[in-house]
Amino acid sequence: MFDFLDGYDVLGAFWTTVQLTLLSAVGSLVWGTLLAAMRVGPVPLMRGFGTTYVNIVRNIPLTVIILFSSLGLYQTLNITLAGKDTDTINFRLAVLGLIVYTSAFVCEAIRSGINTVPVGQAEAARAIGLSFSQVLFLVVLPQAFRAAVGPLTNVLIALTKNTTVAAAIGVAEAALLMKDMVEKEAQLLLISAIIAFGFCCLTLPTGLILGWVGKKVAVKR
Repeated sequence: MFDFLDGYDVLGAFWTTVQLTLLSAVGSLVWGTLLAAMRVGPVPLMRGFGTTYVNIVRNIPLTVIILFSSLGLYQTLNITLAGKDTDTINFRLAVLGLIVYTSAFVCEAIRSGINTVPVGQAEAARAIGLSFSQVLFLVVLPQAFRAAVGPLTNVLIALTKNTTVAAAIGVAEAALLMKDMVEKEAQLLLISAIIAFGFCCLTLPTGLILGWVGKKVAVKR
């Protein structure tokens, strides 16, 4: 029944999906945190940039961003991100596109966590002479991250599924493999079930583990 799978690297395709997810998640967390800091910061220009970025990027389809990364940056501007071959270049551009898109949602998840921190704590920290950046990174963000584990888990699960869009620029992940298999094999339902099962194996444990972590680290009010 599954003999046709011998000619396809299913595990390799899902490994590419995992790499896309992990690299994009790290980049999105860093950039999203900086955006959140801008949005709650005292500098109007930075607040305006953060707000504009989030509102614009959230309303652009991910496919458009990924295609722009390839057609705009690579093929038009010849930006390769230090890649040597087309596959490597497309992979890195897909990671860049996913970071640009996902960081907007990470920003809002972290900002929601910041809003759970009592204002009095920040005011007390400022009263003892801490600067805004010290208050943010030493007092507010540690608590905000604990409160934002749940929303960030949802963003990570969505990111895992969004990696399928990378197939649009030829990244050899699970969705591209599924397309190739469907075109060559008369097993549409079985192939779809296999790919769906693979994504469930990635997302369900993520949700369960991070859900448990969220309960353990939740700030008790």
